[in-house]
Amino acid sequence: IFYQVEHKGKIVESKWIEINDGQRIIEFPVEEKHRGNFNIYFASVKDNRAYLKEFTIYVPYTNKELELEFETFRDKLEPGEEETWKIKITNHMGEKEAAELLAGMYDASLDAFSSHYWYMSLLKYYYGYRNWYDHNNLTTTSSNQYQDCYHSKYYLKRISIPKLDWHNYPFYSYNYGWMDGNGYYIDDIVLAGGSSGYYYSTRGGGGDRYKYSASKTEGWDGDEESGIMMEADMMMDSPGAADGTVTTAANQQMAGEKNAEREINNEDSRNGRDFGDIEARSNFAETAFFFPQLHTNENGEIIIEFTMPESLTEWKFMGLAHTKDLKTGTITKELKTQKTLMVNSFAPRFFREGDKIVFSSKVSNLSEGDLDGEAILELIDPFTGESIAEKFGLSDPVITFNVKKGQSTKLSWELEIPYSVGAVTYRIKAKAGAFTDGEEMSIPILSNRMLVTEAMPLPIRGNETKTWTFDKMVNNTSSTLENFRYTLEFTSNPAWYAIQALPYMMEYPYECNEQTFSRYYANAIASHIANSNPKIKEVFDAWANESPEAFLSNLEKNQELKSLVLEETPWVLEAKDEGERKRRVALLFDIHRMAKELKLAEKKLLKAQSPNGGFPWFKGMPDSRYITQHIVTGFGKLDHLGVREIRENNKVWNMISKAVYYLDARIDEDYRWIKKHYPDYLTEQHIGYSQVQYLYARSFFPDLAISKGHQEAYDYFFNQAKEYWTSFNIYSRGMISLALFRADEKEVSGDIVKSLRERAILNEEMGMYWREFVGGYSWWEAPIESQAMMIEVFDEVADDGEAVEELRIWLLKQKQVQDWKTTRATAEACYALLIRGTNILASDKIVEVKLGNMVVDPTQIEDCKVEAGTGYFKTSWTGDDIKPEMGNVTVTKSDSGIAWGAVYWQYFEDLDKITPAETPLSIKKQLFVERQSPTGPRMEPIGEGAELTVGDKVKVRIEIRVDRDMEYVHMKDMRGSCMEPTNVLSVTKYQDGLWYFENTRDAATNFFFEHLPKGTHVFEYTMFVTHEGDFSNGITTIQCMYAPEFTSHSEGIRVKVVGKTE
Repeated sequence: IFYQVEHKGKIVESKWIEINDGQRIIEFPVEEKHRGNFNIYFASVKDNRAYLKEFTIYVPYTNKELELEFETFRDKLEPGEEETWKIKITNHMGEKEAAELLAGMYDASLDAFSSHYWYMSLLKYYYGYRNWYDHNNLTTTSSNQYQDCYHSKYYLKRISIPKLDWHNYPFYSYNYGWMDGNGYYIDDIVLAGGSSGYYYSTRGGGGDRYKYSASKTEGWDGDEESGIMMEADMMMDSPGAADGTVTTAANQQMAGEKNAEREINNEDSRNGRDFGDIEARSNFAETAFFFPQLHTNENGEIIIEFTMPESLTEWKFMGLAHTKDLKTGTITKELKTQKTLMVNSFAPRFFREGDKIVFSSKVSNLSEGDLDGEAILELIDPFTGESIAEKFGLSDPVITFNVKKGQSTKLSWELEIPYSVGAVTYRIKAKAGAFTDGEEMSIPILSNRMLVTEAMPLPIRGNETKTWTFDKMVNNTSSTLENFRYTLEFTSNPAWYAIQALPYMMEYPYECNEQTFSRYYANAIASHIANSNPKIKEVFDAWANESPEAFLSNLEKNQELKSLVLEETPWVLEAKDEGERKRRVALLFDIHRMAKELKLAEKKLLKAQSPNGGFPWFKGMPDSRYITQHIVTGFGKLDHLGVREIRENNKVWNMISKAVYYLDARIDEDYRWIKKHYPDYLTEQHIGYSQVQYLYARSFFPDLAISKGHQEAYDYFFNQAKEYWTSFNIYSRGMISLALFRADEKEVSGDIVKSLRERAILNEEMGMYWREFVGGYSWWEAPIESQAMMIEVFDEVADDGEAVEELRIWLLKQKQVQDWKTTRATAEACYALLIRGTNILASDKIVEVKLGNMVVDPTQIEDCKVEAGTGYFKTSWTGDDIKPEMGNVTVTKSDSGIAWGAVYWQYFEDLDKITPAETPLSIKKQLFVERQSPTGPRMEPIGEGAELTVGDKVKVRIEIRVDRDMEYVHMKDMRGSCMEPTNVLSVTKYQDGLWYFENTRDAATNFFFEHLPKGTHVFEYTMFVTHEGDFSNGITTIQCMYAPEFTSHSEGIRVKVVGKTE
C-alpha cells in the first residue's frame, strides 16, 4: 500500500507499507502547525483492481474558541418590560477575554420563512487538494444522429412540442411551505385534534404565527375536535420599510388619539365599564434590538440593556463575539413574551369599502384559575384621533367572556366597512379581575371604486384672454360619479412642474430596477436643485416652517400603513389642504433625507447589478439590455445636468463604468453575429432600435474609452446610424442626432434636425409636436419620452430656445396631477423641463382665472401663496364644493411671456362604468374551491351566491390572451380581505417558456413579465379563507407598464364566507 500525507497543499510524508493478514498502525505526530486539518491518501492494487481511499484528519482551532455564557437571563418576559442581561466571555482556558460582541434579537417566527444564524470563520481549514482516480479500460460507445445545422446552407426551425402541465408539481424545484416539528408539510389552516403545530397568516409582508396545542377552546371556528391554545407569536412586517427594524401603527402616538381615548373611557365609566387604566400594546417591532459593537468590561462581561417590544411571541437572541487575535464564539437563546391574560386579534391585512366582516380576537388565560371578564373594541380615525365606531355599525363594543384555566376563547364583533374613511385604528382591551391586556394596530380601508383623473392644460401666451371647457365635467350625467378633487395650478417657470413630479418617482411602490433607479434619479435631481438654486430652496424652507409641528402627518408617522395606502389608494395620501401638500414636498427636499434616500437607492442598484455589469428588470431575471441602457442613459442625464454625485462617488462611477462596458460587450456580440451569418451583406441595414439606444447612451460617456476589441463594432453601428437614420421613427432619430452631434458629426445631425422640423406640427393650442406620437407597445413608441427627446435635440443640437418652449407646451398638456403616467415617462419629462436649468425666472405677475362665474384670487385663498419670482400657485376644491360650471375656465394674461397652467378633475366611479381602451390584451379571472369527493380532491367553480367556509382552499385561475408580442407587462390581481395567499415570498418563476416575477403584497399579487409573447397564458395560485363575512374580491388588471393606456381588467367578484358549523 502506498500512502501520502498532505498538509496545506504540500506532501509532507510518502511511504510504501506491506500488510499480510492483519492490520498496520501508522503513527503521525499531530502538532500545533497542523491546526486546520491535514489529509492522508491510500492506494493499493490487487488482482487487477485498484483500491483508493482518502481521509481528512480534523484538527480544529480549539485554542481560538470563545465561550459565551449568560450570567443573568430570564426566558419569560412581559411585553414592554425593561430588561438587563449580563454575558460573560472566556477563552478555551476559562480565562476572561477582551472581546467585541454583535448582538441582536428578533421575532423567532421569521425563521419560518428562512432560518437565520450567525457564523464567522476567520481561520482557514484544508480539505485536500489532490485526487487519485482509477480508470476503467473496458468502455462502451453509443451513437446519436448528428445534424450540422449551424454549418448548413439552411437553418432548421426548432419546434417547441407542447408538454404536459404538471400544475407546479415540484419535480425539479424547491418547494416552500410550512412544516411541523416532524418535518411534514402543513396544508390545512386548522390542525386535527390532539396534535400541535403552527398556523401562519401573513400581514404586511410578514406573518402572524399562532401555536396550537390540545386544549378546549370556546366558540372558536377551528376544528371542532381540537382545542386551540394560542401562544400567539405575532409579527408584522412592512413591504415599504427601508431597513430591518419595522415599527407599526403605534410606535409613535398619533395626534389626537389620547383625547379620543379619554372620551371613550369617560363613556365607558358612565356605563359602569371602565377600561381607562388598560394600556394597549402597540409596539410590534420584529427586531427587539440590534447592537453591532458591544465591548467587554474589565471583568470580561457584556451588559445589554433594552426594552422588549409588545408582541406576544417567541424571540430568538443571537450573539457573535470576536477578539483581535481572531478568536470567535457564538451564542443563541430563545425566550417568550407573555402575560397572564392575553388578547390577540386576528385582523386582516386590510378592509375594503362595502364589505361585512366578523372581526375576531382571542383571549388566552395562563392564570391558575378560570376567568370572567369584559372586552371592548374601539375604532379610531388615525388621521384625527376621533372615535368612528358608529360608522362601522358597532353599537355595543363591549362583550363579556369566560375563559377556563390554560385555555382560550374567541371574541368577535360584526362590522360593516364604511366608505370614504381611508384607514382605521382598532384597539381591543380586555380585563378579568386584576389581569388586563390590550392591543392596538392600524388597518387601511381600500376603495372598491376607481379614481379617475382628467386633465386640461391651460397654456397662455402674453396679452391675451382664452377660454377652455372641460366637456366631461360640464356635461356629466353619471349618478354614481363622486367628485374627489378639482385642482388649479399656474406658473411662469415650467421647472416647477418637474419639482412637483419628483415625489411620484420617489414613492413609487415596486422594486424593479428601473423604478429603483427612478428613486435614485429623483433624489439626485432634488438634491442638485436644493444645493444649486438658493431661490427654490428658500421656498421649500418657507413651506417647511409654515407649521413645523404638523410637518409629518399622522399617516406619514405610520410607514407601514402608508406603504399599503400608497400602493392601493394613493389619493388618501394627498394632503387635506395646500399647506400640508407644500410641507410634504418640502420634506422631500430636506437635505438629510435626500442623502439617506440616495444612499439607499444606490445600495439597491449596486446589489442588483450582475457581475457582468448588466441590470435585470427584477431580481432573479436574466440581465436586460434595455433596462441597462435606460439606467446608463439616466446616469448620463444626471451628469449632463451637473449632478456631482455621479463622478465624485467612486461606487457610483464604478457601477456606471461596469454597465457601459457591459453594453460595449453586447454591441460587439451583435456585430460578430452579423459578420458570421451575413458576411456578404455587411453594408445593408443591420442596425435596430436597441443599437440606436446604445449609441445614445454611450454618447454621454465619451471619456470611458471603448476597448480595442469592441471599437470595430462601435464604428460599424455608428456608420450604420449615419446611413440609415431615415428608417427610424421620431424618437430614435432624436437619439441618433444627439449621438452623432456629440461625436462631432454636425452635418448629419443637422440634417436630422431639419427633417424633424419639416415634419413637426406647430399649433397655437398644442405647441410643437409630431402626428406620429400615437403610442405603441414598444419602448421606442412612447409619446412622452419621444417629446422629451425632441426637447433635448432642439436644445442641444439646434440651440433653438423658441422651439423648446413650443415643445414644452405639448409635453405639459400630457401631464396628470403630478406625473406623466409612468416613472420612466416622468423621469424623461423632468429632464426635459430642467434641461435649461431651474433659474429661468419669468414675470411675477399672476394670471387672472375664472371658473364659471367664480373669480379665483390666490391672494385671498388660505394656504395659497404666490411664490416670488415664478408666479406659481396651486389651489383645489373637494367633494361638494366642486360644481359642473367650474369646468368653464377663462384665463387672462395682461403682460408678456408664456404662463403654464392646468386644471385636474379627479372623481370616483364604479369599475363597471369605466370603459377601457381597445387593446390587444384581454383577461379572465375565475375562483375555484377545493372540495373532497370519494375520488379525492376536486375543484368547484365559485359562482354568484356561493358560500365559502373559513379554512377553505381557493385556487385563483387567470387567463391572459394577447394578440401580439408585448414587453414589460404588469398584472395585478386583487383579493378579498378574507383571503390569505399560501405563497408569501416574492420569487422569479418559469412556466411554459416564460420567465416572470411573482410579487405578493398586502392586498394583491403582482406578476411582472419582461416579455409576454402572443397567445394564451394561464396562471394559478392558491389562497386560504380566513375570515367570515361578505367581501369584494376586487378585480385583476393588466397593462403595459411603460404604455399604461393599453390596459384591461376582469370583472369584480363577491364572495360570502360563513364560519365552520359545530
